[in-house]
Amino acid sequence: MGAGLVVFMGIHKDDRVEDCGKWIEKILNLRIFADEQKPINRSVRDINGEVLLISQFTLYGDCKGQNRPSFINAAKPDVARVIYDAFETQLRQAWPKTTSGEFAAHMDVDLVNDGPVTIILE
Repeated sequence: MGAGLVVFMGIHKDDRVEDCGKWIEKILNLRIFADEQKPINRSVRDINGEVLLISQFTLYGDCKGQNRPSFINAAKPDVARVIYDAFETQLRQAWPKTTSGEFAAHMDVDLVNDGPVTIILE
């Protein structure tokens, strides 16, 4: 993959398929790439970049008051899969330069982060 976004997608127990469109628009229009004027001024669309989508339920791991994370806030796998699949399909339609990992699979991901930009969208 060249320049673009790695999207780690955690699905909350309250998330819905109907929300996919607004999440996609936010991701594709998020101005976090540099141009001549500002260090964060262009979107992945502006740079004609790529998107790599990876399911990551552990983003909803809650470690408050304990050493073992609780995943009570993550959507159940059967529900999350429906939302993830819908999101992936709609994202590929909106941005064909999208690839994805395999839902719920163990994957080795090597990432080179060009700058200290990591954004959480909820």
